[in-house]
Amino acid sequence: MDINKRIIRHFTDSAELKLKVKDALAAPIASAAQLFFDCVTNDGKILCCGNGGSAADAQHFAAELLNRFEIERPGLAAVALTTDSSVLTSIANDYDFSQIFSKQVRALGLPRDSLLAISTSGHSPNVVAAIRAAHERNMRVVALTGRDGGEMAQILRPGDVSICVDGRSTARIQEIHLLALHCICDVIDYHLLGE
Repeated sequence: MDINKRIIRHFTDSAELKLKVKDALAAPIASAAQLFFDCVTNDGKILCCGNGGSAADAQHFAAELLNRFEIERPGLAAVALTTDSSVLTSIANDYDFSQIFSKQVRALGLPRDSLLAISTSGHSPNVVAAIRAAHERNMRVVALTGRDGGEMAQILRPGDVSICVDGRSTARIQEIHLLALHCICDVIDYHLLGE
């Protein structure tokens, strides 16, 4: 296979998976957007976490809420728990890497807040621990996962939202996660400002 065909295959695979899952994901994405809209319009904040590419997605989402998405609006309260190297390294060093998000959720999270928890496998121990900490703080959770949802899907509670991408490839799952986050931003803006 030549390189151009290989690249075209990536585009085709991404488009095909997006079209395959769009109907199944529309309702949970809408529910996640409503959960987050209710959170930020009732003096709550959204705490966001994930590892690697999912950390980048958590930061991307927080930035688009705090600053803006596609139209001008007041900033919305969102915090990426992935960005403070002093906090992350002190927790990992003094305790354990699996606690880097949960300790932040326990310190910063309030019952009116929400957690965005991202893991393509659904098995990331530190993200699972963050969900447990959010539940301890009576926070609602939106979980972005893939495959079968992993352990994260098993520990969600009524009122939480699962957006699980039925795919096998980490890259394809991440691409849909980003699209889902953009959809959530768009719906929040629509609820706030209309068309």
